[in-house]
Amino acid sequence: MRIVGGSGAEGRIVAIADDRPMTGNDIHLLERSATVAALALAREQAVLAVESKYRAEFLRDALSGRAGSSVDAVAHADSLGWTLGERLVVVVAETDEDDSATERSGEEIRALQQRFARAWTRAVGARDRRAPVMGFSQEVVTLLAIPADATTEKVMATITDLARVVRGDGGGGRRPFSTGVSRPVTGVENLPAAYAEALRAVAVGRQKHGPGAITHFDELGIYRLLSLVPDSDELRQFVDDALGELATDDNPENAGLRTTLTVLIDTNLNVAEASRILFFHYNTLRYRIAKLERMLGPFTTDPQLRLTLALALKVLEMRGLSQNHQARPPARVSQQG
Repeated sequence: MRIVGGSGAEGRIVAIADDRPMTGNDIHLLERSATVAALALAREQAVLAVESKYRAEFLRDALSGRAGSSVDAVAHADSLGWTLGERLVVVVAETDEDDSATERSGEEIRALQQRFARAWTRAVGARDRRAPVMGFSQEVVTLLAIPADATTEKVMATITDLARVVRGDGGGGRRPFSTGVSRPVTGVENLPAAYAEALRAVAVGRQKHGPGAITHFDELGIYRLLSLVPDSDELRQFVDDALGELATDDNPENAGLRTTLTVLIDTNLNVAEASRILFFHYNTLRYRIAKLERMLGPFTTDPQLRLTLALALKVLEMRGLSQNHQARPPARVSQQG
């Protein structure tokens, strides 16, 4: 017998009679039992919804710096069964789907997001039942306490394990998601900055690595700055001016030349080391350098040009612009001294 609630089937009641067939009275009792169970579940869900809304408002206030004094916020969190006074990282798990452009119904999106939040709550709760976990519109935010001596590698290993549980047995895998992790902080007053770091990490990580990325804020490097520039015509123009035809994949050779240029810049133009990394003969690499300089300008002697090229390559790596625009001939950067 199905237990039907406001959002559909909430469960089933199963009755088994080994020694006789089921009678009409039995069916009537099952129907009454299903009704009572549905009412009990509805009451419990209503209470949980109010508590969840209350918790969500408090956590949102804490993440935006509006939770009051540190002492009051820690005490308030403790009354909710949460711990805020320890060293922790902010973890943001954000869905990769764009709900504003999806064909899913609003009801389906809400159900998926609730499942996503419950999966994170269960996964984190298995490690730390007092860790705050809350689902918002397209993200789930976790404040995860970490030991004082925990390294970034250990923290990321823990987050990776949690994400694996959510994607698998946790039941949240129906919503593909990326994850961002902040630097460790202590004190409620530092939560807004840590939350901003986690948001930046999840956004840039997705741009750089694609959907499903798990990224720590310290991994971003120069991408922290590049991500602040909108993917605009001006940004595309910068890539065009720097790399010209090398910015596209119209020529099958371009990807290999970009790799060569990247390795040369990363090795500070050490031709012998770059040859070993690329598995090229020394003279072969010299030939490719000459070809690149004919295309891009004298980057081996112009440090400003090298910087421009390095930034353009980073933009391509993060934005994937090589697939999406037509290039113009590169503008030559004037040589300085």
